Amino acid sequence: MRSLLLGAAFAALSSILPATAFADTTRVELIRERLENANQWRDHVMVVAHRGGGTDKWRSRFPENSVAAVRNAIDLGVEMVELDIQASSDGEFVVFHDSWLDRSSTCKGRLAERTLAELRRCKLVIEANGGSATEEAIPTLAEMLAVTKDRILVNIDNKLDTEALPAIVEVARRMGMADQLVIKANLWSAERVAEMKAVLGRIGDDVIFMPIIADDAVRDAKFLEMATSAFSAKAVELISWHKAGTPMTADGGPLFGPKARAVASRGDWHLWVNTYAIANKPGGMLAGGRGDELATLASFPDETYGFWVDRGATLIQTDEPTALVEWLTENGFRVPYSLTN
Repeated sequence: MRSLLLGAAFAALSSILPATAFADTTRVELIRERLENANQWRDHVMVVAHRGGGTDKWRSRFPENSVAAVRNAIDLGVEMVELDIQASSDGEFVVFHDSWLDRSSTCKGRLAERTLAELRRCKLVIEANGGSATEEAIPTLAEMLAVTKDRILVNIDNKLDTEALPAIVEVARRMGMADQLVIKANLWSAERVAEMKAVLGRIGDDVIFMPIIADDAVRDAKFLEMATSAFSAKAVELISWHKAGTPMTADGGPLFGPKARAVASRGDWHLWVNTYAIANKPGGMLAGGRGDELATLASFPDETYGFWVDRGATLIQTDEPTALVEWLTENGFRVPYSLTN
C-alpha cells in the first residue's frame, strides 16, 4: 500500500512539475532521506555491504575493500558500503582491512611500514579462491570515494586512532561529499560520549555520526536514549554478542527488546545489526548467533534476516548483499527508489 501511495504521489507531482524538477536529485540524497527519517521508513530495510560486499553465497567474487566489490554493491542497489581505513608510512589513507598485508594482497609485512608508492605495487587477492591475485591495486580513500560519490553512502571503519577521523573526513570534504560519510565509534559511558562529542566538534556537523553500542557493556535503554540524543543519531550499530557453545538468541537481547525499540521510535533512529562473519569465531558472533552462515550455508534466511527484521532492525550489515537483497525483496521489505537513475 505504501508503495502505491508513493507512486501516486510522484505521478501527481510529475503532472504539475517540469521534467527537470528531479533532475539534480542524486541517489545518495534519496538514501539519506530514508536514513534521516527512520520512523517513515520502518517498512524498508537498508543494506550495508561489509568490506565492500564481494561475497555471494559464501564464495568470494571480488576482493574485499576493492573498487570491483563496491561497483557490484552499487549495481545491487544497496544503500551503503563499509570501508576499512589504514594509513601508509607517508600518511596517505588507503582502503584495507588488516594491519598486515599478507592475507588479502600479494605483498607481505606491515602496511604502515610501506609508502603509498610501495603499496600501489600490491595487488588485491580473492582470498576464498586460494589467494588468486587480481589486477586491482590497494585503493586510496580518495579513489574509492570517487567511485561512490552521489551513488552510495560510505561507512568508515577507522582502523587508526580516533584522532585520525578529522583528516579522514577532510578527504571527503575536499571532494564535496562529507555528508555522504557515516563515521562511528563505540560508546559505553557518559565519559566516552563526551570524548566523542569533542572529536566531532573538530570534524564539523556535515558528516553523519553513528554510535556503536554492545550488549556486553550496555544493557539499559536509558543509556541508549542519552547517547543517541547527544548526537541526534540517525542509526545505532547494535552488537548482540554470541559466545561459542551457547544457543542462538531467542529474543535479540536487551538492545533489541521492547524498551530499546521504543527509544528508537522516540528518537527516530534505525536499529542496525551485523550479520557478517568474523574469521575463526562463532557464526553470527555479532548477531546472537543468527548471522550470514545460518542464512546462506544452512539455508535459514527466515531465522536470520527475518528474525532481526521482526525485532525492528532496518539496517543490516552483511557479507552477503545479494542474498540479503533478494530475501528482503521477496518478503516485501524493499520499497523501490522511484526517482533513481
